[in-house]
Amino acid sequence: MSDLFTRPAPRILIAGVDEAGRGPLAGPVVAAAVILDPARPIAGLGDSKVISEKRRAGLALQIRQCAWVGVGIAEPEEIDRLNILQATMTAMARAVRNLPFTPGHILIDGNRVPHDLPCSAEAIIKGDASEAAIGAASIIAKTVRDDLMLRAALRFPGYGFEGHKGYPSATHRNALIALGPCPIHRFSYAPVRAALENR
Repeated sequence: MSDLFTRPAPRILIAGVDEAGRGPLAGPVVAAAVILDPARPIAGLGDSKVISEKRRAGLALQIRQCAWVGVGIAEPEEIDRLNILQATMTAMARAVRNLPFTPGHILIDGNRVPHDLPCSAEAIIKGDASEAAIGAASIIAKTVRDDLMLRAALRFPGYGFEGHKGYPSATHRNALIALGPCPIHRFSYAPVRAALENR
């Protein structure tokens, strides 16, 4: 077992929180919460969207080895029932609750803060580029969601989830028209609803 789980937590627990998957037509929205260990700094953290896939994978492994991580997921059914904003807030709150320690303060990427958090929190626009903990959360959320979409590609072949990860690319829209929606599509989204009606 890694010594990460036998060492005491840092005295001041600051968690960074970010999400991946608000824009896709299919799949869950995934949030991550990360508490970095000041004794084990990680170089190269930042907005996952500007980091290569290979580099993201390496950083995600390092984050899990050197920091404390919680992940929260809101499935497509929740997105349809709650709307994407509320589902995102729900996933973020779940990520914080899934941390091994309750943080003393939370830094959240964006301009909104979930209501049901266990401590004080603040939203920081473009925080994934300016706050290391948020950048780490961005990387974890992105890599977890991408992995889920790779698995979805095996369950639902023909949609190209392995490439576009559920985002509304031309390939995805064409497959949606040809095949109709599958169970992980977000039926409250207009292109999915239109494809279903056209069937």
